[in-house]
Amino acid sequence: MIVSLTPNTTLDLTVFVPRLRTNTTIRATRTVHSMGGKPTDASWILGRRGITSLALGLAAGAVGEKVAGMLRELGVAVDFIEAAGETRINTVIVDQAAGEHTTITSASMQARPDDVAALLARYERALAQATVVITGGSLPPGMTPDFYANVIALAHERAVPVIFDAAPPNLQAGLQARPAFVKPNQHELSALVGCELRTLAEVCRAAREVQAQYGAQVVVTMGEAGALAALDRRCYRIPPIPVEVNSPAGAGDAVLAGLAQALHQNLPIADGLRLGLAAATAVCLQPGTAVYAVADMQRFLPLIELIPYP
Repeated sequence: MIVSLTPNTTLDLTVFVPRLRTNTTIRATRTVHSMGGKPTDASWILGRRGITSLALGLAAGAVGEKVAGMLRELGVAVDFIEAAGETRINTVIVDQAAGEHTTITSASMQARPDDVAALLARYERALAQATVVITGGSLPPGMTPDFYANVIALAHERAVPVIFDAAPPNLQAGLQARPAFVKPNQHELSALVGCELRTLAEVCRAAREVQAQYGAQVVVTMGEAGALAALDRRCYRIPPIPVEVNSPAGAGDAVLAGLAQALHQNLPIADGLRLGLAAATAVCLQPGTAVYAVADMQRFLPLIELIPYP
């Protein structure tokens, strides 16, 4: 069973504007509600292609209920702990003229000690049947980065591989517990190592350093430059497939889903990278976060190249 663990569930509101300006009223050309939160995104992406998972996490209020309903519509089993406040809404603003997107996040849910304890108890029960865990993302007020070190260690004790994706300082905390895979983007990896990584060679060197220090295989998403995978035995660069991008939001979460599918189905990790990058490319075609057409993914799958690097 694939388990996704999302401490800070999210709903994304994507707003398309002709051009982003300040101190004026802008009329949106389109708005889309979609899933948010890295692990729940991965469950949603897997569900769209008929792969079931269990989504654990904290949720609150009407927005939390909407997130749970959206997951269930795609066959995801949902077991959320009701927290205080309201599950947050992220606003993703897509500037159509510039081809850029800006995300505005909020902190509207409060994790109480009893909520966290209940979530950990349900997670420990789920580990008995788990084949892989996907976790990461931000933490709501009331939680600290050591949460990630704790949940990854619990999985490690039971020989359940963890795919982890978070920004610093959560990233550093989780790495201490040695997840099987970590998937930072280029900016997050730069923040982790303390310097801006500009070239593929710099990204590869930093990924290898992280792998050597923490034992995690590292997959770095680099936007228009594609991706780089520093695996146990070799390093690959994965060139992007040129497409017209509507919104890249959630593309990195498609990579989490691909890796999880490979581990769950005992496929080679190279296949998981291909599945993840094909789905990520398909996500870029659609408005909204982590939305994609399975037919697009299947069309892109044979085009994904894993090129040994250097």
